[in-house]
Amino acid sequence: MKELKVQSARDLGAQFTENPNKMVGQDGAYSIPLKDKCLFFFGDTLIGKRTEDESLWYPGGVPLGPVDMSGVGGLEKMITNTGLLCYNDTGENGFNNFKYILDDNGQIKQLIPHEADEDINWFRIWCLHGVAVKDKVYLYFIKIKMLEEGEPPANFVIIGSGLAVGNANDWKFSRIFRDNTSIIWKEDEPCFASAVLYREDLEYVYLYGTKFDQIQKQHLARVKPEDIESIDKYEYFVSEKEGWTKDVKQSQPVFSGMPNELSVNYNKYLGCYLSIHSLDLTGKIVARTASEPWGPWSEPKELWQVIPQKRVQGPSLELIYAGKEHPYFSKNDGKTIYFTYIEFEEYYPHLIEITFE
Repeated sequence: MKELKVQSARDLGAQFTENPNKMVGQDGAYSIPLKDKCLFFFGDTLIGKRTEDESLWYPGGVPLGPVDMSGVGGLEKMITNTGLLCYNDTGENGFNNFKYILDDNGQIKQLIPHEADEDINWFRIWCLHGVAVKDKVYLYFIKIKMLEEGEPPANFVIIGSGLAVGNANDWKFSRIFRDNTSIIWKEDEPCFASAVLYREDLEYVYLYGTKFDQIQKQHLARVKPEDIESIDKYEYFVSEKEGWTKDVKQSQPVFSGMPNELSVNYNKYLGCYLSIHSLDLTGKIVARTASEPWGPWSEPKELWQVIPQKRVQGPSLELIYAGKEHPYFSKNDGKTIYFTYIEFEEYYPHLIEITFE
């Protein structure tokens, strides 16, 4: 395992800003490798026009509140999860060869639709990670309920997380149900899958899930690729000594201190597993390494410090989150990697290139 040292870093700026679909802001930005391209899976996606020098979250200088942002200011619509296909081979020139997945009306498509009893003003289906296995695409999601009180970004509660399955032909996804609900992991359990680790040479798909227990803690699950839709076949990590259990409530964390989004993959150049995430609310994007998917994981090492820019007049929010790597676009076996983060006022995936020594 090589020591984690940064040789060079390059800021490639906000991505997907130039598009023909009137997309003016989105977060999440998980990447899922497909055969000859990469699927990006996003959270809240804004369609329309931004009001110049005004915060998205304080329209007219007033806190946004819980409602769907459709019709607020110059915004025409808010879609709570979307996707695009990226055809770039690397990230060295940014992600500039892409197209959004559209519905039958030529509009950006919501990949996991709301259920009939989910009022779009109060319930949102946000992206977690996903994986493509053979001819199926699996998308994990988190369901949240907006609160009447409070200001963004803290005006919601987590209901739980789940799984949807579809394919890359028609991009129609349906949720997996267990015990008459699509919430597979409840609010007091880890929210799988904040990151998915999968290689065809591995016996299992590994899934990382975040649980808040005084601090954010990362738990680990595994399932064989052919059993992803069979929730009862998932196993949860306890310890190297005690192994794995079918009872999610017995799982133990593998590391802590990260937000709800991150990435984990095997970096061939470094010779180890590499996790990248935002570090609490510091604006730092950090990396951890381990020799096995369950660890032991190193302490976080800084790769990049985000310095928020003053972008609007009046009230604004300084928040850096959603740091994660996109290993599909790496170069030289992972000597050069690419990750994105979200700066809340910029509200586009912001791309950074890191080259290791």
